[in-house]
This record gives sequence, C-alpha cells and structure tokens, in this order.
Amino acid sequence: MSDSLVIIPTYNEKENITAILNAVIDLGNHFDVLVVDDGSPDGTADLVRALINVFPERIHLLERNGKSGLGTAYIAGFNWAINKEYQYICEMDADFSHPPADLLRLRSACLQEGANVAVGSRYTKGGKVKNWPFDRIFISYGASIYVRLLTGMTVKDPTAGFVCYQRKVLATLDLNKIKFVGYAFQIEMKFASFHSGFIIKEIPITFVDRTLGTSKMSGSIIKEAVLGVLQMRWLSFFNTYKKD
Repeated sequence: MSDSLVIIPTYNEKENITAILNAVIDLGNHFDVLVVDDGSPDGTADLVRALINVFPERIHLLERNGKSGLGTAYIAGFNWAINKEYQYICEMDADFSHPPADLLRLRSACLQEGANVAVGSRYTKGGKVKNWPFDRIFISYGASIYVRLLTGMTVKDPTAGFVCYQRKVLATLDLNKIKFVGYAFQIEMKFASFHSGFIIKEIPITFVDRTLGTSKMSGSIIKEAVLGVLQMRWLSFFNTYKKD
C-alpha cells in the first residue's frame, strides 16, 4: 500500500479509464488509485475491475448507484481514503486533461515544500491551457477572478480539479459542510482549506482539453458556481468548515 491515493470520479469514461489507470500505475509505487464510478452505463466499471485483477493492491473501485455529482463522488472518496489512512490524497480527471506525471509534483509540494494543499494550476505563472475554445477560457479565467475578488483567496485557479491534499486537511474539515456538487465544489474545497488556515500552493501545469469522451460541463454547473460563491462567502461569516 502506498502512502498516496489518486481519486478519479467517472461517468461514461470507457474511452479513457484503462489508459489513465495504467498511466498512474506507471509512475511507480507512489500512488494507489480509487475510481468512484456513478453507475456508468457504458461499462467503465467493468474495465476497472479487469485492471483490479492485474493490480489488486493498487487499484480500487467504489461503485455508486446513479449520477450523484462530482462533489459527492469526491467526498465519498475522501472518506474512503481517510479510513484507509492514506497521507496524501489527490483528485484528477479521467480524460488526461490533468497530466498524470504531474501527480509527482503535487505530492512533492505537500511532502517537501510546506504545502497542505497543492493545486495543479492553469493560471499561475507557467501554467497553460491547450485546445480550449476562447469562450471557455474566458468563462474559466473570468470565474477565477470573480472567486478571488469575492473570497479574498490568492489562489489563481480556484476551479482547478487537479489537487493534492495532506491527510490532516481532509481530517480537519467537516466534509458534511461542503454543499456544492458541481463546478462550485472545487471552489468550496479550496475556500474551506483557506478559511481553516491551511497553506495552498499552486503548481503550474499544462491543461489539455479531452480528446475522447464527452465533457460534463453544463449551464447549471456554471450557475451553481456563480450563485454558490456568493452564498458560500456569506455563510463563512457565521460558520467554520472545521469539525466541531
């Protein structure tokens, strides 16, 4: 068992899941992997089980009934990782938009460079985005500015989904207080960490848009982010994200 776990949420990722799991395994013994699958009708979970037969100590599968949202998938994964006593817990997408090799850099930031939370950032110095249309870059970068202005966080890419947490961060936060399930989930997790006094460090990455499968982005997810940040900031004046 490694001291680090990569959580990959999936819904209809049969085109990518075998390749992304092999890419993480190929990094060596640094990372185990937990796939949280929301009942993918395309057979994603079957492909994961096939690889579990090859790497039974390294790859794990948590199956849920139906599509319940990105945030709840990660919360389920976080709780699983805490119970298994992993010390470094990472998030990443299945579609190769997050470069698997950069998991080592995120882990190193938490292990050796004083970060409690390491964010694979598109918008910090050295970060890049490839193959995104201008309108999506505009929305994403505009959202980052909006979040920073509203929350006071210095994180330049608060919507990033490529993150490594030290165990103590997730063990300290009351994950039941994380309310958002879509685009805003990533913002709320960073805000909860920031609001609780943890050190967040951004690591520049090159984000590449998916070439296989279908994006899960939707208008309702963006609406949740815009309105959710307002609600999140207001409630922060009265509540803490730490466990009581």
